Parts: sequence; structure tokens; C-alpha cells
Amino acid sequence: MKNIVLLGSTGSIGTQTLDVVRNHLDEYNIVALSCKSSIDILEKQIREFLPQAVAVHDEQQALELRKKLTGLNVEVLWGLEGLTDLTKLNKIDLVVNAIVGIAGLIPTMSAIQEKKDIALANKETLVTAGKIVMEQAKKNNVKILPIDSEHNAIFQCLLGNNLKDVNKVILTASGGPFRGYDKSMLGNITVSEALNHPKWSMGKKITIDSATLMNKGLEVIEAKWLFNLDIEQIEVIIHPESIIHSMVEYKDGSVIAQMANTDMRIPIHHAIHYPYRVANSFKKLDLIEVSKLTFEKPDYYTFPCLNLAYEALRIGGSMPTVLNAANEVAVEMFLNKTIGFYDIPKLIEIALDQHQVQYDLNIHDIIEIDNLVRDLVYKTIT
Repeated sequence: MKNIVLLGSTGSIGTQTLDVVRNHLDEYNIVALSCKSSIDILEKQIREFLPQAVAVHDEQQALELRKKLTGLNVEVLWGLEGLTDLTKLNKIDLVVNAIVGIAGLIPTMSAIQEKKDIALANKETLVTAGKIVMEQAKKNNVKILPIDSEHNAIFQCLLGNNLKDVNKVILTASGGPFRGYDKSMLGNITVSEALNHPKWSMGKKITIDSATLMNKGLEVIEAKWLFNLDIEQIEVIIHPESIIHSMVEYKDGSVIAQMANTDMRIPIHHAIHYPYRVANSFKKLDLIEVSKLTFEKPDYYTFPCLNLAYEALRIGGSMPTVLNAANEVAVEMFLNKTIGFYDIPKLIEIALDQHQVQYDLNIHDIIEIDNLVRDLVYKTIT
């Protein structure tokens, strides 16, 4: 049995991870779960998987959940300390980090210090602290197994090959719900329109990031650290069918692509079973049914978030942390209908322009910068 801690169990990736586990109950044991606010969903998961411990966002939620779980032998923790305590439980084989946002950074670092392998869906961990995270993972002999479909695809395309032979990696993007739009068509976009993704079922924050193409920008930064690439080696192309999840081009001209249906359970399944290939019941890809695969260049003018991400990575240092913090706040404001769709890149650009870049950061510096940028963005609006 492989013992798993699942952080962010009630979100999109978390619930799909549990669906994968349901298909392999003889192989996996859920030792711990966590969520931010969906206590009712978490309670159902606890009753089904009977974890040893769980963590929630605050003390009041913990008290409420403890009452609901009367009679069950489950330890209920709360706050950041509760999350990190889950990564310190004995006999853990894998920590699946499906938390959304920079909130996933400290638990990732805790898992690394505890020498626990990590299946990572929390891209903000590497966007904000990629250099530190990868250095510490190497030092502690910890595997970082990517769950994002694009990075999982690159990971698979690199297997058995030498990274020195890579010419570039090609991250594919669906283009989101507004592919083909121009700026004049995006002025009055509603939240419901932005949440209507044509291919993937994801949480609200990631879906808005996909609509602005910031999700792809964050993935560019993540790819740089995961695979030790130069910025010039990371290309983004639009692939509306979302069948090729990413590609690797080698120096000899060969291009290796990973293809599968648009089902996040497939990369999750690969990550938690690695290094083995295990059969599952998920729908297999039918290329005749797909019929054709098409590709386009990204529209950097209409979707400036992608360019902002490349620029933040090019400058380096604290800039990706600023980019991420400003984006998290701006997306939250858009979802709350406080700002418009095009205010998202405007606020991010303001934050980047006003920040004095810093280098040689530690985790404390990153958290401090994140907090300062959030305050700046809020004040920009108010």
C-alpha cells in the first residue's frame, strides 16, 4: 500500500485524485486530507476514506468539523501549521499538493524537508520559489512529479532521453473561451463567460487564468524550474483540440508529443503510479474520432498576460512572485465583479512596474513580497 497525503482534496484536482484512488483501493491508502472551506465535501471524503488526520483553514471550521465527526478517530487540525503537520506524519510515501495559489508553497517546502516525494499540481510553488524548491528537492533526494497535464506530458516525453539533447519544449494551450477574439470583443466579458472553458473542467481561479492565458504564462515559469530550461527553450502554441498536451523537440529535429483525452485523471494517474504504467478504466484516445489536430500562434496583443509572464521570468528574482501575487488578487477581484476582465493584466503590469526587483531570496522574503504586492493591488483599486 502507498500512503498518500492529499492537500486540497475538495478542489478540482483533489476530487479527481480521489477518483483515481477509488480505482485502486488495494494499492493506495489516504492518510490525510485538507481543504480551505468546503467542510461538507471534506466530511463526506473523510467518511469514505477514513484518513488519520485532516486540516482546514481556521479554528472555527476545525471545531465545526470535529462535531460532525463525533465517533470517528480522525485528528482535525487547522491553519498553516495544520497543513505542514500533515506532511510530517509517519510512513508517508507521497504528498499530492492540489492547493491553489501561493498557499501551497510552505506545505511543499515542509514535505521536501521531511523527504517526502511530491505529486505537484500547485504551480505557484515553482512560479514563486522555483530555484529554492528544486535545489532543496535535489538536496533531500525528493522527486517532484508534475500533475499539470502540460508538465506531466513534458516529463513523459523526456523519459529515457538526455536533457542536453533538448532543443525546446512546446507547451500547448487550448486558447480558452475567447480564442479568436480581438480586444474590442473583450471589453465587457462577464464572469460566467470567462468561466465557460471549452475543453477542461477546472476550478474558478485556474479557469480565469486560462481565459487570460496567464495559466500558460505561469506554466512557462514552472517549466523553466522543473526541467532546468532557458527561457528561449520554452515555446507556447495554441492547440484548440487539447489532445497533444505538450511536446519536446530534440536537437536532431525529432519531436515527441504526449497525447490523451482531456481528462485530468490521466496525468494524475501517471504521477501517483510513477514509475509504473498501470491500467485504468478511463476513456482511451480515438484518433479517428478526433479527426484533426490544429495549431496557432498565441495572440500576445489581445492576451497580454502571457507576455507579462515571459517578461517576469526574463527579469527573474522577485518578479515572478510579484506577477503571481498580483494575478491572484486581480482574479479574485474579477470573480467578485469588482473589476473588469481587462483590468486583470492592467493591475499585474502596475504591480510589476512599481516593484524594485530583488535577488537571492529566501522563503521568508518571498512570503513578505507576496503580502506587500497584494496590499498594493488592493490599494490600487480602492
